[in-house]
Amino acid sequence: MAILQTIDLKKIYGSGENEVKALNGIHLQVEKGEFVSIVGTSGSGKSTLLHLMGGLDTPTAGKVIVDGKDIGTLTEEELTIFRRRKIGFVFQSYNLVPVLNVFENIVLPIELDQEEINRDFIMEIVESLGLEDKLESLPSQLSGGQQQRVAIARALATRPAFILADEPTGNLDSKTSQDVLGLLKLMAQKFTQTIVMITHNEELAQLSDRIIHIEDGKIMNIKGGAEHEDK
Repeated sequence: MAILQTIDLKKIYGSGENEVKALNGIHLQVEKGEFVSIVGTSGSGKSTLLHLMGGLDTPTAGKVIVDGKDIGTLTEEELTIFRRRKIGFVFQSYNLVPVLNVFENIVLPIELDQEEINRDFIMEIVESLGLEDKLESLPSQLSGGQQQRVAIARALATRPAFILADEPTGNLDSKTSQDVLGLLKLMAQKFTQTIVMITHNEELAQLSDRIIHIEDGKIMNIKGGAEHEDK
């Protein structure tokens, strides 16, 4: 079952001589439970693709379908709620709220939705990520690797359709990067979660089930998993 799908996705900035085709017809499908890496150099279009898949920007043409819903049909308010419920974000800069402790950061998206917190499920995530003794700590009291684990826990907490990880190890050293990516993959398997990771790091991308290379706004090749072809 496809959790995430892009259909002939295009994003054009500027016009005339200043026109830049950041994305030029991306066809992509991610199945439930897959761990997919999208790899590209700076300026390849991978960040633009991330923003469109996450509903953080709107395409010039084409569609983004998340869990069967064309997100282009949603109003701004509907999209905000949809993102919070259906897409878990893990950013390079962690994006934790500095005045909230670890537990409060993890459950923040649930509280924003005024939903009841399933403490058993949250504690299962917390223990799986080795954060049980850090729940009262503020982000400033944690190492970079620990902060990223909190961000992963927060992304898992709402049981989203998929997790979008944007250069999640960009601020970490190589060993911590391997540890965090290993945990991210383990969490995906344990909680049957789908992950799409944007990265420029080919070595880290090898941990995923499928690697999609993007250059000049187009998919160049796909390695691993079911082979797809960009039309």
